[in-house]
Formats: sequence, structure tokens, C-alpha cells
Amino acid sequence: MATFVLTDLSRDIWVESFSIDGRSLGFPGDRRISIRKRRLRGGRREGVDLIEVDNGRLSFAVIPTRGMGIWKGSCDGDRLGWDSPVTDGPVNPAFVNLAAAGGLGWLDGFDELLVRCGLAWNGAPFEVKDRKPDGSESNTIHNLHGKVANIPASYVAVHVAEEPPYEIVVEGHVTEAHLFGPQVRMVARTSTPPGSNRLTVRDEFVNLKDQPVDLQVLYHWNFGFPFLQEDSRFAAPIRTMTPRDPRAVEGLEGYEVYGPPRPGYAEQVYFHELMTHPSGPEAGRTMAMLRNRGGDKAVVLRYRTDELPCFTLWKNTAGARDGYVTGLEPATNYPNPLPFEKARGRVVALPVGGRHVAETTLEVLTNAPAVADAQAEIDRIQSQARPVVQSSPREPFAAES
Repeated sequence: MATFVLTDLSRDIWVESFSIDGRSLGFPGDRRISIRKRRLRGGRREGVDLIEVDNGRLSFAVIPTRGMGIWKGSCDGDRLGWDSPVTDGPVNPAFVNLAAAGGLGWLDGFDELLVRCGLAWNGAPFEVKDRKPDGSESNTIHNLHGKVANIPASYVAVHVAEEPPYEIVVEGHVTEAHLFGPQVRMVARTSTPPGSNRLTVRDEFVNLKDQPVDLQVLYHWNFGFPFLQEDSRFAAPIRTMTPRDPRAVEGLEGYEVYGPPRPGYAEQVYFHELMTHPSGPEAGRTMAMLRNRGGDKAVVLRYRTDELPCFTLWKNTAGARDGYVTGLEPATNYPNPLPFEKARGRVVALPVGGRHVAETTLEVLTNAPAVADAQAEIDRIQSQARPVVQSSPREPFAAES
């Protein structure tokens, strides 16, 4: 395994630019493969580092400056990502005030294909009132979706396997820590085999404190055209589905089908428990798919439910310039405020020195037979039981209205 260290604060290492291709790496017969690191300039992207990987078929850009998120990508010429109103991204965290707009400032930098939400909390903003030793009260606003997406990595490296299957790995370490609070390090590894249609995000979360800490993480995978369009469909092997609120109830019938861009559309959110393969090498794993109207293009997420037991579908089919997008979101919890989730046992407790691993794999399907095979796999998992669809917000998934 060849390793190229691009950032290491412990050794005062930082490399501004880096570039290597398949020929230099010794990959047989393919010069299209490339890995490049550059620093962006101008506007709110000033000072953002980008690591661009092209495996010869699938390309993507990792953002060490923004919590090792994935900005955009493409596969077989089809774009991965969406058109955010944040048109000058990726945004340097220095220009994102998380506490702004009642805790909604996180949205000022939201334009990624993949953004992680956490690590101490995620979901809707909430306020905590604490009583100090002198009897006075302090109010703390916890922002939308936590902090990790706006923390730069302290260590970044590219690894390339020198033997088949020649895997390419981008590794980054992101630490969320402050005095009197949580101290968790995320060791993130985004990998892809050359010439493949998939990438895998594997994160290890490590407790750095001398006492237990809580952990929540949600993987906010976001897709627009060409996978999202009028009459695109969501498919997954559903055990239970619960609408988050009355707005989601309005779209309950046919919620798995998407409409066209509609200015003024208010988001709809649906909470799921998904079924898994019962046996074999895929036992314990599940999948969720978004396919286009024609059924010849799709994106599929695969993951383990013991690592990420909760799944949220976010529908935001607003106007094209307002953010026409959908989110497929495996997570340790549902994106309710932390106190609600903690009371219902959906917080990971990391003991001293404890670790939690979560892995998601994105597959991009660009022909009708591959999409049909994925749908057949979902149907086989679903054949174990009929889905339970709640008609209104229900405990323990959502606050009952």
C-alpha cells in the first residue's frame, strides 16, 4: 500500500497541491485514473481543500476542509449531487455561523452529495436550559445537524493498493472536541476500486475522553437530476414507515413517487425501519434505491442496520433554483432533537476508549437491467413481511400531533 500524506498537524505537514495518475501508480492499461489535491480560491470557497478522485469510471471530490464530506461526482457521464442555492460552494466553515437564524446557520454551507450530521447531536435545532451553581440559568441553542461537517480534518492521506484490486482510499481524521464537552475523533475512509461504479464510506468514531460520551451520526446523501425527476421512485425493504409530522401526512399516499420541481414546496420527511437480508454473505445488510422515471438510472445505498438502525427519507422537490433534491439518510437515530432521541434510546454510548464503526456503500446504476436486478433484490428482502405504514406521526419514532 502506497501512502501519500497531505496533512498531518502533529508533524506540521501540509501539502497545497498533489497529483498522480494511473500510469504513475502502475495500474495496468488505464491512464484515465487520477487523484488530485488542490486549494480553491475566491468567494466563500476561499481556502477550501479538495481531493478529486477519478477511478476511470466513477469520480468524486472529498472535502477535508468540510469534515471529509463528498462534494460532487459523476459516473458514466451522469452527475452525482444536486443544485443547491449555495452556488459558491464548497463553503469554507469560516463563513458558516452555525448559531445564526435560530440554529439554522448550517444551511449556509449545505451543497454536498454527502454531508455527515453529528457527532454530539444531529436533527432539528433545540435549546437546553442549565442551572448554574449560583442559581442562575443559561440557555444553549444546539444548531441544526451538529458541527462535524464544518470541522477541517487534522490528518489527510491518500492510500493506493499496489496489488489487485488496486483500491484507492482517501483517509481523514476529524476531531469534534471542546473543554467540558464531548471529545470524539472520526477516522473517515472513502474508498473505490478502479473502474468500478461504487464507493464506500467507512467511519470509525473513537471516544477520546476519560469518561463515556454520546454519539449520533446521520449520513445525508443528497441527489438531484438525473436520478431525481418527476415520477422518480424510492424503493427499500420496509419494516415500518412513519411520517414525521402533519406535512408529511399530506403526501403519505404515493410518498415513494416524486413530483416535478414546484416553487414553494415544503419539505416532507418519512422515518423508516428497514428489513435486512436474512442469511448468506449479505446477512444483516439492507439497501435503499432512488431510480429515475425510465428505470434505467439509479443510485443504491447499502449498509448494516446494526451500525445504522434508522433511515430517513427527505423529499424537497422545490423549484429548480430553490433546491430540488432528495436525501437518503442512514443513521444511528432519526433527525429529531437530541432530547427526544435520547429518551427513546437512539443515542450510541461510547465507553472510555470505545469505538463505533459505520459504513455505507454507494452504487451507481446506469442501465435498465442493473436497476431491475436491484429492485428484484429489494423485493426478495421485502418478501419476509409486509411493510407497516403508519397513517400519522407515532411514538417512538416521532412526536404525536
